[in-house]
Amino acid sequence: MHPQSEAQNTVPSGVSPGNTPGGTQPFHLGLDMAFKTGTACLLDHLGRDAMPRWTFPNSRPGAEELVTTVVQRLKRHGATSLVVGMEATGIYGWHLACFLSEAPALRPWATKVFIFNPHRTLSFKRALGTTDKTDKADAGTVAQWLRVGLLPAPFAVDAVYGPLQRLTRFRYHLSETLTREKLYTLGLMYLAFSEFSVQAPLKDPFGATSQAVLEEFSLDELVAKPLEELSAFLARKGHGRIAQPDEVAKLLQQAARDSYRLDKVQDSALRLVLSVSLTNVKTLSAQLRQVDALIARELKAIPLATCLLSVPGLGPVYSAGMMAEIQNIHRFEDHAAVAKFAGLVWRSHQSGDFIAEETPLAKTGNTYLRYYLVEGANSVRVHEPEYAAYYQAKYKEATKHHHKRLVRLVDALLRPDLSGLYVPPEQRHGGRAVMA
Repeated sequence: MHPQSEAQNTVPSGVSPGNTPGGTQPFHLGLDMAFKTGTACLLDHLGRDAMPRWTFPNSRPGAEELVTTVVQRLKRHGATSLVVGMEATGIYGWHLACFLSEAPALRPWATKVFIFNPHRTLSFKRALGTTDKTDKADAGTVAQWLRVGLLPAPFAVDAVYGPLQRLTRFRYHLSETLTREKLYTLGLMYLAFSEFSVQAPLKDPFGATSQAVLEEFSLDELVAKPLEELSAFLARKGHGRIAQPDEVAKLLQQAARDSYRLDKVQDSALRLVLSVSLTNVKTLSAQLRQVDALIARELKAIPLATCLLSVPGLGPVYSAGMMAEIQNIHRFEDHAAVAKFAGLVWRSHQSGDFIAEETPLAKTGNTYLRYYLVEGANSVRVHEPEYAAYYQAKYKEATKHHHKRLVRLVDALLRPDLSGLYVPPEQRHGGRAVMA
């Protein structure tokens, strides 16, 4: 999903590009993008097709052809402005959105590009009563939405936050991949050494010591190994960080004795797969550390980052992830708009005298911002006693919806008129301010 797909800086209700006063003639270009091609629908200020809907190549020459075609129609019909919209369907429209935003030929029409959340486009399509599922119909739906208004913030290529966003989004992908690989590897561990997972004689099942034990010993070899030799092996592989290697060695041997046995053929194949999977975990972990270092380096170029970094628990990674998605905080009216952009909202459900006490989380906003806010909130809870106490108080009030609270702090710290450093409770002078 593109970062602009759910921003909530909307055009005021009742004022849309299609209903502007003064006799202006805004045109609306709806696009439906695919891997190889795109489909276009150009509507005039009355919502009529300015030309038959057409398909163009999704390439730079195709984009140039699109601009030429649109410019000819805009001049022919006396258009005064142009708004362009497309769905955030993967990455296939990103290059075109950048191209159209910067195209010199479109500047006379004050062209703005918008990218819509596909879920909201589908809801709008249903409201129109459109039943066809074709590229031309989808392009027409987007164009009609442009006429109605209530648009997200315009798409913009940000030279400051763009590179950081690419890193933080890749970091999210890498973290999710590592989590899946670890879960898969834990399953393999149980099959190969069932009680190793249950009794957990070593705290970190993915550490170097655990990997050495799993790769170098079969269950029977582990049981037969003299206790002194096994203890020395653990001390050597653990680089002296295992406090009581003798006790750990005893636990390992007991776990090996209590584990299920496999026949030699299955055991050999399973250990080979487990070894490769453990190597994958090790490689992904190293890559994650490398990306974290790159993110921290990129973040140093953004002065405003010091405001978030002053909050205990919000290190470079979480701070960068939030800033890369929020970008200019003034795109949002307040912290509630930021929360809505992230999908950290619970829809109201009320009818007459009935008000539902429990409603579902929206989860239709910016996935990346939601991830970094939730992870950041949990980290602040661990590192900042004041937030830990607040979290526990809210946890006792309800069993769900705890992590939205960090949004207010982030919003306040990123606004220039309010920004400053976070002040711990013990350093405040009677007030409740969170900034200096």
